[in-house]
Amino acid sequence: MIARRAVLGLMLAGLAAPPVQAGVATGRIELIQAVTSRFVDARNVSVWLPPTYDGQTPHAVLYMHDGQNLFDSQIAPFGEWGVDEGLGDLIARGLVPPTLVVGVWNTPKRFREYAPEALAARLEPSAAARARAQLDGPLASDAYLQFLVGELKPLIDARYRTRPEREATAIMGSSMGGLISLYAGMKHPEIFGRVGCLSTHWPLLLADKTSLLDPAWFNPVSQAIRSFLETGAPAAGPMAPRWWFDWGTEGLDAAYAPYQAVADAAFAAKGYVQGRDILTRGFPGAAHNEPSWRARLALPLQFLLASPAGSV
Repeated sequence: MIARRAVLGLMLAGLAAPPVQAGVATGRIELIQAVTSRFVDARNVSVWLPPTYDGQTPHAVLYMHDGQNLFDSQIAPFGEWGVDEGLGDLIARGLVPPTLVVGVWNTPKRFREYAPEALAARLEPSAAARARAQLDGPLASDAYLQFLVGELKPLIDARYRTRPEREATAIMGSSMGGLISLYAGMKHPEIFGRVGCLSTHWPLLLADKTSLLDPAWFNPVSQAIRSFLETGAPAAGPMAPRWWFDWGTEGLDAAYAPYQAVADAAFAAKGYVQGRDILTRGFPGAAHNEPSWRARLALPLQFLLASPAGSV
């Protein structure tokens, strides 16, 4: 306990009074710069505080990946999600509880940090070699989750007035960010009680639809996904997360439906009920980009953050 407190003290040192980040429509953002870690490279963290945040009332917490793309179009290279507008509106309307957002910025090691190591380990040798060819080093998703759970969450809970319990702690991302959110919910259901996976990049490869659905790739990867979920996902029950999965029909998303069907079957076998414990939706015409995720963001936020769960 003393060691953990000492580490937390070092992490908090020099982080008092973080600068306010401009560019949000509602609430405010505090930018915590260059958060250091024993496990991964330092990175910025943007914390969005809704208008309801007064420093006294405990708020739920949503952790999101690709943090530079969430709030401010001036720093988002591919457009922003509009999380402040979308979540701020839901809070104001009483559809979700007061929630702050922790936007964890990505780094040049994004793919390596977001690709679940336990999924990659289940690929047959030829598929694993093809996947490794995309990388410039070993996967680091286990280390990234250690950073989130062992360092960043304690820092956030110490700095802000939060509700630290699992029922009030969510995690969400898109594409590879969807995969690492899934992995977080599987490895740490005691921490993350709500998990959102948008346009989950199940195929792992960066390729066109034809290549991703070629049986030579689809079959070994779908088998790895099935094994990954059967052995790693918690069975449905009071201590299991609530899950959201979705996909579009354009660009990379056009290849996702068959992979998602494999995942849905694995979750069903573990007792999850669509519309109650898990919700999977397709969005015709939606592409693999921030404008598409922004357009439907209110739906996963409401399903995941509202309690009890309701159909959307």
